[in-house]
Amino acid sequence: MADGTVLNVCFHGIGTPRRELEDGEARYWVTTQRYLRILDELATWPEVRLSFDDGNASDVDHGLEPLVERGLTATFFLVAARLGTPGSLTDDDVRALLARGMRIGTHGMDHRSWRGMDDGARRRELVDAREHLARLSGTAVDEAALPRGEYDRRVLASLRSLGYAAVHTSDRRPARRGAWLQPRFSVRATDTPASLRAEVLAAPSLGRRLERSVKGAVKRLR
Repeated sequence: MADGTVLNVCFHGIGTPRRELEDGEARYWVTTQRYLRILDELATWPEVRLSFDDGNASDVDHGLEPLVERGLTATFFLVAARLGTPGSLTDDDVRALLARGMRIGTHGMDHRSWRGMDDGARRRELVDAREHLARLSGTAVDEAALPRGEYDRRVLASLRSLGYAAVHTSDRRPARRGAWLQPRFSVRATDTPASLRAEVLAAPSLGRRLERSVKGAVKRLR
């Protein structure tokens, strides 16, 4: 967009889950047909960047080919310890994503909140998971997505000190091109092309802009 705004849109699961979902996770799973309709819509948007969180098997089973068919790419934020477990991507799936022009980022080791971690957990989530994914993919892994969208200033300071090039949140507002912190809109089970247009493309009211800014500031400073 001419004003430097980027629209980040995130998917989680497509179709029928093949693993037990965490509490509240089902509201971010979309049917295959809904995914295709939304993808057709997103393909027409300017400055849209797509991502997939959690490393679900549906990323390859249902997500990959429609992306390629529409000339789209995405970043797949993987939960390292889930790879190869039922319902999640395998190592070969990750290589298939890369071979089709997709990118890989880290979503941590165990899909736990990064707030309140001790030093051991911090290393496992922010360092070990990243190194595992880098070895698997043969590429640098320099982007992270915050599990459950949770963060505070200590989490952000840790990620900066480790040299991450970009950190992706779930703050549901437009991002600035090139900014280190990248808010995203997560697609929900009830979303349609029309609902996404209304929320993401329509200019928010002053009150809504202030609300979003305050929520982000509270997370960064707490």
